[in-house]
Amino acid sequence: MPVNISAVKILRSKKRRRSVSCRLVRGILVVRAPENMPDIRLQEVIAELKSRIERKYLKEQLNKNENLAFKAEEFNKRYFENKLKVNSIEYVTGQKSRFGCCNFRTGSIRISHRISSMPQWVRDYVIIHEMAHLAVPDHSRAFWDIVNRYKLAERAKGYLIAAGTLGS
Repeated sequence: MPVNISAVKILRSKKRRRSVSCRLVRGILVVRAPENMPDIRLQEVIAELKSRIERKYLKEQLNKNENLAFKAEEFNKRYFENKLKVNSIEYVTGQKSRFGCCNFRTGSIRISHRISSMPQWVRDYVIIHEMAHLAVPDHSRAFWDIVNRYKLAERAKGYLIAAGTLGS
C-alpha cells in the first residue's frame, strides 16, 4: 500500500539559503524551500523527497506486516539448532542489486523490499540464505550445505534466476 500524497504545498522563505525540507501532514507534502531556488531545481528536489518518503513508508509497512524476527526464530530452531544470534532482521528499501545482506559480526540481517512481493517460499529461502552467513560468512561448500537444508532451495534459486534477478 503506497503512501497517499494528495498534494504538495510549497512554502518559500527568504531565511533559507540552500536547504529544502518537507513533512507529510494529512496527505499533503509541505515543502520548505529557499525563495530564490529555481522552479525546475525545486521540482527535482521534490521528486526525490517524495521518493524518500514513499520508501520510508514502504519499509515501515513491510516490517509491520511481516514479522521477520519470528521467521528468524523459527528457522533458527529448524535449520540451525538454535545456535545463531540474530540481533536484528528487517526489510530495507535501499538495496538495488542484492536480495539481502548479513553482517555476521553484529548479527544484523537486511532483506530487500523487492522480495516482499515474491512467493513465501522464495522469501524464506532468502532469509535462510542470509542467516546461514551468521554461521559461515562466505559462499563456501560448508555454506551451501547449510542453505541446501531448506528443501525448496534449488527451486527458489531457479525462481530468482527465471525472474532475471539473480546472477551467478
